[in-house]
Amino acid sequence: MKNERLMKVILSPHVSEKSALAEQDRQYVFKVWIEASKSDIKKAVELLFKVKVESVQTVLSKGKNKRFGRVAGRRSDYKKAYIKLQDGHTIDLTAGS
Repeated sequence: MKNERLMKVILSPHVSEKSALAEQDRQYVFKVWIEASKSDIKKAVELLFKVKVESVQTVLSKGKNKRFGRVAGRRSDYKKAYIKLQDGHTIDLTAGS
C-alpha cells in the first residue's frame, strides 16, 4: 500500500473511558477507514507515529437508527482498531502539532 493511501487509514483517535484505561497497557484505540485490513492499520500506525506495533484488533460498530421528529435517520457504521505497542513505545495523543 502506498504512503499516501496509508495516511488516510487512520481517521481519528477514539477517546472514551475505556480507551483511557487501555492506554495503561500500551493499547490505543483509533477510528479507521472501514475497508482497512489489520496489516494496513499496522503499517499506517508505524508510519505516522514512528512506533513498533505488537498486535491489532478490529471492531466493526454498526450505526444506530435514530429519529429526528418525523424524519427517520441512521448513523453511519464505523470501524475501531485496538493497537497494542511493543515495550518501550508510546503515542502521545494529547500533544499539539
